[in-house]
Amino acid sequence: MGSIGLTEKPHAVCIPYPAQGHITPMLQLAKLLHYKGFHITFVHTEFNHRRLLKSRGPKSLDGVPSFRFETIPDGLPPTDANATQDITALCLSTSKNCLAPFRDLLSKLNSLPDSPPVTCIVSDGGMTFTLDAAQELGIPEVIFETLSACGLMCYLQYGPLIEKGLMPLKDPSYLTNGYLDTEIDWIPGMRGIRLRDIPSFIRTTDPNDFMLDYLLVEIARAKRASAIILNTFDALDHEVLDGLSTLLPPVYSVGPLHLQLNQIPADDKLKSIGSNLWTEERECLEWLDSKEPNSVVYVNFGSIT
Repeated sequence: MGSIGLTEKPHAVCIPYPAQGHITPMLQLAKLLHYKGFHITFVHTEFNHRRLLKSRGPKSLDGVPSFRFETIPDGLPPTDANATQDITALCLSTSKNCLAPFRDLLSKLNSLPDSPPVTCIVSDGGMTFTLDAAQELGIPEVIFETLSACGLMCYLQYGPLIEKGLMPLKDPSYLTNGYLDTEIDWIPGMRGIRLRDIPSFIRTTDPNDFMLDYLLVEIARAKRASAIILNTFDALDHEVLDGLSTLLPPVYSVGPLHLQLNQIPADDKLKSIGSNLWTEERECLEWLDSKEPNSVVYVNFGSIT
């Protein structure tokens, strides 16, 4: 009976893009899937795995039997730096070097006697090389786009912007001569959008810019997924979600993840598993507690900044 139950338990392999703002929501999603009965394998790069153990303690990723952590190399030179790796180098390396070790990891997971076979992959939208592995195994893959619905819609316009000759920029003067105020009137669900409102990777004068090409490839490949999920909710992004549904595989809004996670009676061991790549500085919370309610404005520029 036990072995039959193990075999039938769904097993999701969750793999975030290896940067803080992608790891945190993917871990939240993985915990919710675990609560719904999934066996979870969460995949970090070796570099970030070491950072997490350093910041949170040597046993912080021990998990529970049905929620495990694995690693793959990112293909970049070894470093002990406690910082986000160069994004361009990381994108290039993961797209070129991570499929083979990821494929090997899936093979390993499928051979473990105390783990159910992998039944699906949940991948970050910046790690679409995983689609090849999913196709080889004949299992579904869901792409988790951790950016906003509006952000994803704007990335989907990169191709049309290039086809219409609006981008790349003709020369650097176009950054300051008012050209970026050009209104884009064809984006579904988004009115009054200007070129300057589009994610800034497209503000390049180089038609062969690597990051521009990388994003075009990732967006195109995401259309092979079984579904796209976003950390938002319909009442907030209804028009944009409707627009996305005409351009992509089935699109589902599954957020806000952090509010859902706060409402489930999480196992204490799982609840303690965090995603902070840097050691938390409790002193700032002590300072905050000393202030009057509603007297402090908090601004977060992100870990890369």
